[in-house]
Amino acid sequence: TSAEQDNRFSNKQKKLLKQLKFAECLEKKVDMSKVNLEVIKPWITKRVTEILGFEDDVVIEFIFNQLEVKNPDSKMMQINLTGFLNGKNAREFMGELWPLLLSAQENIAGIPTAFLELKKEEIKQRQIEQEKLASMKKQDEDKEKRDKEDKDNREKRDRSRSPR
Repeated sequence: TSAEQDNRFSNKQKKLLKQLKFAECLEKKVDMSKVNLEVIKPWITKRVTEILGFEDDVVIEFIFNQLEVKNPDSKMMQINLTGFLNGKNAREFMGELWPLLLSAQENIAGIPTAFLELKKEEIKQRQIEQEKLASMKKQDEDKEKRDKEDKDNREKRDRSRSPR
């Protein structure tokens, strides 16, 4: 019997590819040369830390290394991460990561649209906060000015009433 015929030496990855559930978005290929990976790395770090409950540099670097090839295999990546994150978490993680990568390759800057929207929202919130602070500061200045004027008026009245 040859090794190919003996089922003890069957291709385990092929078997896993048939058994595991994958998100639909993993069917599409990503061209990593069009993706700005540096923008996505903080999200990956944050998400893996949330899933594991602690920051695991080994897993995070493992993910980064798998994404540094031109066309990473999404299904094999999920299979490789299953050992670290468990099946459900690996499927969820890849289900979140892959759409970001697909979105990033569509954008000119290589940044996912969701990240751009978040940044726009953050900038709007910052502007609103600055406007609130500016209006509060102006109100405080106006109040101080009125208080000073009132005080000056009272002093003038008091001086005019006082006997000399």
